[in-house]
Amino acid sequence: MQIPEGKKIYFSSDNHLGAPTQELSKPREQKFLAWLDQVKEDAAAIFLLGDLFDFWFEYKHVVPKNHVRVLGKLAEIADSGIPIYFFVGNHDLWMFGYFEEELGIPVYHKPQTFEFNNKKFLIGHGDGLGPGDKGYKRMKKIFTSKFFQWCFKWVHPDIGVGIARYLSVKNKLISGDEDAKFLGEDQEWLALYAKRKLETEHFDYFVFGHRHLPMEIKVGESSTYINLGDWINHYTYGVFDGENFRLEKITS
Repeated sequence: MQIPEGKKIYFSSDNHLGAPTQELSKPREQKFLAWLDQVKEDAAAIFLLGDLFDFWFEYKHVVPKNHVRVLGKLAEIADSGIPIYFFVGNHDLWMFGYFEEELGIPVYHKPQTFEFNNKKFLIGHGDGLGPGDKGYKRMKKIFTSKFFQWCFKWVHPDIGVGIARYLSVKNKLISGDEDAKFLGEDQEWLALYAKRKLETEHFDYFVFGHRHLPMEIKVGESSTYINLGDWINHYTYGVFDGENFRLEKITS
């Protein structure tokens, strides 16, 4: 993609809407809606890098009833011709077609390569990558198994969603407080993952979420690992203007 003059690409991750309760997350949801209204004015594309919701599971004929304003806003933006790309996170990985069919938004379950203005990006949520995150890696095999998903869908939504939301808040679906601690540039496991990828393929930018910390770490002579932070404590997001990538912060 060549970004048209005056346009930008925006990146957001880890909103965790619905946590710790629907009522308490409403101010964050309103901030996110205001941000979407703001960036749609000059967006060439919008990337949502996972954990938009603190829990999401699609039954065959049922989806969680909350977040209707967010879903409606995303549909409005997508219908206007601005492409939106969604990457599932560890809290909303049970997406099975609703976003594609109802909102016209492609959903990715693994990191993907994109090229903008001759800059090469590797983009994803970031969970389960690199040498760390061992507890989650074990559980992800269970969460993504067809058998587990088949069993869960037979639980009545009022019960299944209630249990899942409780566990999501209490246990953070295996990714806990460690996600919010800076480990040092030489130990950040997504930075290590990026360095390993550079051994076989060049990328100008690695853009991930999941860590809940805004970070910019040089991982090569002309390569940078970006972590977008979150919308719980930092309210940060990424902007690529065709030449440079920067992290910006919501201040109001």
